[in-house]
Amino acid sequence: MLALQSVSITFENSSQITCDVALSAGDICAITGPSGVGKSTLLLALAGFRGLDGGDVTWDGQSFMAQPIWSRPLSLLFQSDNLFGHLSARRNISLGAQKTAKKHEIGRKIDEIASKLHISSILDKACSALSGGQQQRVGLARALVAEKPILLLDEPFSALDDENRQKALALVKEITAEHHLVTLIVTHDKSDIAALGAQELRLQRQPLR
Repeated sequence: MLALQSVSITFENSSQITCDVALSAGDICAITGPSGVGKSTLLLALAGFRGLDGGDVTWDGQSFMAQPIWSRPLSLLFQSDNLFGHLSARRNISLGAQKTAKKHEIGRKIDEIASKLHISSILDKACSALSGGQQQRVGLARALVAEKPILLLDEPFSALDDENRQKALALVKEITAEHHLVTLIVTHDKSDIAALGAQELRLQRQPLR
């Protein structure tokens, strides 16, 4: 279980966001709120790119907020700039694998995930030559190959047209259930909540207490 316990993040204008939420394997949580409220900042704090100003975050009862970025039980997929354009899709995906994994194990896992994401045919192509939808799937594959139990998605499909966006959301829902992940996804679109079967965590700035 992932638990955010009295988590607070303070901003320079003397405001803060606070949240409490508990999520089990297979759960999806849509993080919503006004533009600029701090949705992406919350994900960055969970991933270790900035600290919390209060509270704690635990996985299966153990806090991981003191752990370095690379050892936290999560993968983060940003809204954009997730890939190295000059590298092949396969090479980009392999960068997400655990450094201790053996080469043949990484190759097998990439092939397995690529098949599920329907990107097997583009693995040897440079990412700069891929469409936006293909790049998003490659980025998702790189997050999944790490085999971390928590998946953080920062509006990764906002650049897609509606048809491909709906396909991507359905894929996230399927993968979360199949891999027993806990998925947190930042979104501005309320319809995403229903499409994902997600619970909502709505953030709101508050004056410092």
